[in-house]
Amino acid sequence: MSTLRTAMLLAAMTALFMGVGFLIGGTGGMMIAFLVAAGTNLFSYWNADKMVLSMNHAVEVDARNAPEFYAIVEALAKQAGLPMPKTYLIDNPQPNAFATGRNPENAAVAASTGLLERLSHEEVAAVMAHELAHIQHRDTLTMTIVATLAGAISMLGNFAFFFGGSRDNNNPFGFVGVLVAMLVAPFAAMIVQMAVSRTREYEADRRGAEIVGNPLWLASALDKIARGAERIRNPDAERNPATAHLFIINPLHGERMDSLFSTHPNTDNRIAALQAMARDMAGRTNQPAPRQAPVPTEELQADGQGPWGRPAQPEPPAEPEQPKPNPWGRNPTGPKGPWS
Repeated sequence: MSTLRTAMLLAAMTALFMGVGFLIGGTGGMMIAFLVAAGTNLFSYWNADKMVLSMNHAVEVDARNAPEFYAIVEALAKQAGLPMPKTYLIDNPQPNAFATGRNPENAAVAASTGLLERLSHEEVAAVMAHELAHIQHRDTLTMTIVATLAGAISMLGNFAFFFGGSRDNNNPFGFVGVLVAMLVAPFAAMIVQMAVSRTREYEADRRGAEIVGNPLWLASALDKIARGAERIRNPDAERNPATAHLFIINPLHGERMDSLFSTHPNTDNRIAALQAMARDMAGRTNQPAPRQAPVPTEELQADGQGPWGRPAQPEPPAEPEQPKPNPWGRNPTGPKGPWS
């Protein structure tokens, strides 16, 4: 089913590409657009994940330079029965995360420094479980291809004015066709993004909550991320809006309404669904919702004190309410991060 869905998406995006080419340059423009679309599809399959990571200036990390974060992803991947994905960090104060890659064997997850600094240990685990759910459902190939093609279609529409509308380009619609291409192409690409993004988020929320063991942790994380995204701009995402649907919460400033033109479901609706899931879980067991995730704490805390202030061997703090250390090189006694 995933393969069929991806094939249908590629066909739809290719047809849209060809339609824009026809509006700009007639039959010749349509054929050129077809060749460009075919090349873009092939390139996207192998390289779209690398492009998305590069656009967001993601830095690959491992157990040496981000041990706590890496251990969380490793434990959750084992919990979900997935290969360990490549793990990336984005030096950005906006809390957010995304997954990418053409299949579970070639997948990557990325989180921002803002996510790790603003969320609790349990909330970070819930967010990464959501991203692993996208990998498990093989959504990441579809998501990254859509991001690449949507950007290409929007660019084609922007170039329409300069390359279309002349009398010798076999364009039967003239300037009207060029104008339609300029206006419709980016809008149509956005519609495709929305169609493939919104329903998948609910399913990834559900599976992510199952992986981490507590839906309320993800509900709390979504609330914090949404409020953070509303206040804090993400310059990389603003420059590349075609990648917005990849993130767990829309990173574009002010784009949070649950309307026809939103790439993500309304956060309150997602939280309500997770709360209902938690009540259902509690009802089946006649117990309160679980308070501990099935993530091995000995794996997560093997290096002592982690970025969320949960030491393996509790020691009295030097003074009350000490700031919680983190893996970005600001904890003088802990491992240095990639931005130390």
